Amino acid sequence: MKQKFNVITSTCIPLPLENVDTDQIIPARFLKATDKAGMGENLFRDWRFHADGTPRQDFVLNDSSYSGVILVAGKNFGCGSSREHAAWAIAGYGFRVVISSFFADIHKNNELNNFVLPVVVSEPFLQELFQSIAANHQTEVEVDLPRQMVTNKATGRSEHFDINGYKKHCLMNGLDDIDYLVQNQDKTEAWEQQNKS
Repeated sequence: MKQKFNVITSTCIPLPLENVDTDQIIPARFLKATDKAGMGENLFRDWRFHADGTPRQDFVLNDSSYSGVILVAGKNFGCGSSREHAAWAIAGYGFRVVISSFFADIHKNNELNNFVLPVVVSEPFLQELFQSIAANHQTEVEVDLPRQMVTNKATGRSEHFDINGYKKHCLMNGLDDIDYLVQNQDKTEAWEQQNKS
């Protein structure tokens, strides 16, 4: 799942629902897993499938007219429990970016730790994205991490988004926290030598 980020341009999957919680993203019965492998198969499991395992035709992930690596979601995405499995499922399904007007803090950090970029936009910009995608399922969105800009290619409108500088560096270089520490081991050791008591 470690992939370097730069500029991603993709069609989008729209999920115009507010307050999507982590139990809806990945139901609790899948939390026994300790491995990320295969977690994406159960993303939005109870919305995607009937109890007998057949696909729900009215759910967006089962609509072949939508595709892409960007999920556009309603306000307050990832609320509820702090389960990291929710971010595992999003990454495992293949999403690289989630755009919303608000994320629950813990879920937002879990996404970043799993190489999924959470992009916070204004509510009017989010609604414009939903309208553009509804009008044309092939609408593309460009997410430029170096410039911290997201652009609706259908309208040409852009917004700046914020990201922690450390996490931006890690995403752009394909580093998790351990990789970053290993990469800076010499600096850590030098500091330790200088600050011996």
